[in-house]
Amino acid sequence: MLERVAAVRYAVPLREGGSLPGVVEASDDGTYVAKLRGAGQGLKVLVAEVIVGEIGRLLGVAVPRMVVLDLPRAIARYEADEEVQDLLTASIGDNLGVDYLPGSFGYDGSRPAAAEVAAPILWLDAFTANVDRTWANPNLLLWHREVWAIDHGAALYVHHAWARRAPDAARFAALPFDASEHVLAELVPAGQLAAQQERAAATLTEPALRAVVDLVPQEWLETSEALPTADGVREAYVEHLRARLAAPQHWLPGGSS
Repeated sequence: MLERVAAVRYAVPLREGGSLPGVVEASDDGTYVAKLRGAGQGLKVLVAEVIVGEIGRLLGVAVPRMVVLDLPRAIARYEADEEVQDLLTASIGDNLGVDYLPGSFGYDGSRPAAAEVAAPILWLDAFTANVDRTWANPNLLLWHREVWAIDHGAALYVHHAWARRAPDAARFAALPFDASEHVLAELVPAGQLAAQQERAAATLTEPALRAVVDLVPQEWLETSEALPTADGVREAYVEHLRARLAAPQHWLPGGSS
């Protein structure tokens, strides 16, 4: 399970993020970027962050450590900004904390990532249908001379439809991925991406996928008429990931080997 820590001080909002994340000091003396459950995108964004980030970690992608961040009611009491105060009040309870990387700066291509670093990130985004890693919003940081992948909430976007209709793993498996605008696309030869598919398929066994999905806190899993239990929601994520992994011919940029 993800480690649980308690927020002790909300330091500053990060207003460049659409969901208004903020920097929070926690009970373990750590500093985290708080992704808040009360933000407009809802709980499914937190689920995607955990699943995609932890899959990336299995593949060797540098992803900041994640924790379940307990936000107490009192934390909003001394916040002067009414917008932030309302968001904090709406987010009491379990939120997502992402390790804050002090001194990091945004990836701008001036020091291009090596192909062996770029390939797992591009593959991860294609696999999880993450449309939010373009030059307009790279969602990559440079820290200690490493490229770190952040902000995976836009991935697995098909799960937003599960409230209205039954999940369809086969449909997700066949969903194409357009890599033409991806920030790292030019750095990865097609052959290297096909090799990355083979490595990923060997790593992401069904037990590995289940272990990743099991990291998601129970209360973040939103049930529906088609998915009336949290266990059913977990199973839907596993089925979608397993089906997509088995069908790279539909989504892998450059085709599969």
